[in-house]
Amino acid sequence: MSTEDSGGYLSRLADTIEAVQLEMADELLEHALEVLGDGEAESNEVRLLAMDMTEALRDVRRVAISRGHRLPVADPHACDGGDEGPQLPAAAFG
Repeated sequence: MSTEDSGGYLSRLADTIEAVQLEMADELLEHALEVLGDGEAESNEVRLLAMDMTEALRDVRRVAISRGHRLPVADPHACDGGDEGPQLPAAAFG
C-alpha cells in the first residue's frame, strides 16, 4: 500500500492522525501554560507534564518529518539565484 497518492485511504488516515496529534499537542501546551503559570505546581505534576510534553514533542517532530518528506524536491539544475528553499503557502503551516 502506498501513501503517494494524496487522495488515497492511507494518505487520508495519516492526515487524520497527524491532525489529532497536533491538536493534542496544542491542548497540552495550553495546560502547560496553566500549570507553569500557577507557580504552585508540585514536582510530581511538573514531572508528569514534562513527560507528556516530551511525548507530544516526539509526535509533532514525527509529523514535521513526515510532511517534509512530502514536499516537492527542488530541481538542482534550476538556478534562479535564490537560496530561500521551497516556497509554501501559509495554509501549509496549519
